[in-house]
Amino acid sequence: MPNRRDVAVVGRGIQPIHVRQTNQRAILSVISLQPGISNAELSRVTQLAPQTVSAVLVDLERAHLITRGEVLRGKRGQPATPVFLNPDGAFCIGAEIGWNHIEICLVGIGTQVLARYRRDYDYPDAATVFDELRTVSAQMTGKLTAAQKRRLIGLGLAMPGGVGDTSSLIPPPPGQEELWGALNAAEAAAATTGLKVTLFNDGSAACWAERVALPAPRPLSFVYLLIDTFVGAGIVAENRLWEGFSGNSANLGSMLVTDLEGHSRFVHEVASLHALRAQLAAAGCPLSAVHEDNPPAAARAVLDKWIADASFALAQTIINTARVMEFERAVVEAVLPGPIIARLIEATREHIGRFPTLGRHSPAVAAGQLGRSGAAEGAALLRMHRRFFSRELAHMDA
Repeated sequence: MPNRRDVAVVGRGIQPIHVRQTNQRAILSVISLQPGISNAELSRVTQLAPQTVSAVLVDLERAHLITRGEVLRGKRGQPATPVFLNPDGAFCIGAEIGWNHIEICLVGIGTQVLARYRRDYDYPDAATVFDELRTVSAQMTGKLTAAQKRRLIGLGLAMPGGVGDTSSLIPPPPGQEELWGALNAAEAAAATTGLKVTLFNDGSAACWAERVALPAPRPLSFVYLLIDTFVGAGIVAENRLWEGFSGNSANLGSMLVTDLEGHSRFVHEVASLHALRAQLAAAGCPLSAVHEDNPPAAARAVLDKWIADASFALAQTIINTARVMEFERAVVEAVLPGPIIARLIEATREHIGRFPTLGRHSPAVAAGQLGRSGAAEGAALLRMHRRFFSRELAHMDA
């Protein structure tokens, strides 16, 4: 008997409603990238008939997803009416339950962040964190008008894998293994908030936020590495987020690399803030010391060694990933001061430049646009992307 999953993947047909949704999403995507575009230009860019474009725009306007500007006259051809994405057309809550913090934000369809909340902790407490998510989400949505509340499409939740797992590099405190093991995070978030919830890997969500923040022309394919408690990662391949069947495919932090002493290590063990924090603690310094304008000598020495070790690990990760898939750019982001990120990236480039190459050119390495983790807003943006912009068949019913 064939595998049911195989049949579901290759055997799903396209219904007429999906054709209409595909056209709507194609047009909405173009409007989001080219605000003020006209009907005629939409027809040219999407290669849809003018009457099809007009009909779709009527539907989108009824759904409050677009607005029309004043008619532009005086140019060649018929008067043109510019079309814009309606910033009040849809809203989504984005949340990240991370290893050491929770972040919640309210995001509009135009990518604007309307509210943001963050709290740091030692470890996510499964007994209280979802109640906190409910309370803060309710406070944020309570400021919306009645019409805006009707356009709230749900909640995107970003989380790392391994929370509550005793085999993790950060073992759970007493009682947390049982609490996390007994719940499904998406179901728990939905039950407490009353919203529809989609769960995303934190690295993938942060990667998507980076993609949205990138100025045009965006690279079609890039690898994203986030230096946070651990090394989160995401991959955009041909403009699509590569998530895999489980949603955790871009787990580059778990890649084995060789450290400067020749030992095999996980990238998490070398290039993460968890590693930097442990090394600073051994020298009698807190992690906050490296955020100071003039860190103590002991902290500077630890930081210098960490940058050397981390950049070597990141360079191997980037090169190895580039041998599996083609991408134009590797983006390195870190929850660290800008000058430290710049040093880390420059050291990574130097290591890549010293590695032998066979065939393909080495990818460029660039700093991120956000200067921080964008996992919370990325989760909201991803949920809205699936709902309004994605033309993948699996997302048509999102």
